Amino acid sequence: MDTDIDLFSKAVRGHCAVESMHWHLDVTFREDNNRTLEKTAAENMNILRKLALAILKTFELDKKYSLKKKRFALSYNFAKFAERIMTL
Repeated sequence: MDTDIDLFSKAVRGHCAVESMHWHLDVTFREDNNRTLEKTAAENMNILRKLALAILKTFELDKKYSLKKKRFALSYNFAKFAERIMTL
């Protein structure tokens, strides 16, 4: 019985982690509004968004910004932060 509870709790935590990532992708990159029809292109864009999300989560700015604001700040002046991003 105890192993069933452990297995269930791991499954719930794993599901919540996946849902959290999908929520970040939707809020930060508006992924649900993506209308790419070509399957390979859509998969490639999804991979790039996940890579960008990982970079945004690990990148630190002077102030505490949301991921959406970090994305805007980095895109506004990418040359300023490019070297720091490459060394993550």
